[in-house]
Amino acid sequence: MAEERKTFLLRVDPAVWRDIEKWAADELRSANGQIEFILREALRRRLGQQGAGGPPAGGAGGTGAPPGSP
Repeated sequence: MAEERKTFLLRVDPAVWRDIEKWAADELRSANGQIEFILREALRRRLGQQGAGGPPAGGAGGTGAPPGSP
């Protein structure tokens, strides 16, 4: 059985939220998917290439970068 995803409340400045929504739309992701992508990338950089847990950035759930992205 797959592990259940964690749900939590996030309070964020409205201007930051608008920027995340625009960035997400530019990369064909949901705002939630974009936040997950940002967190995974930050963890990958912090932890190195050993990974940050969960599926790879290009994995299921639409949280990965679109084809051709760096």
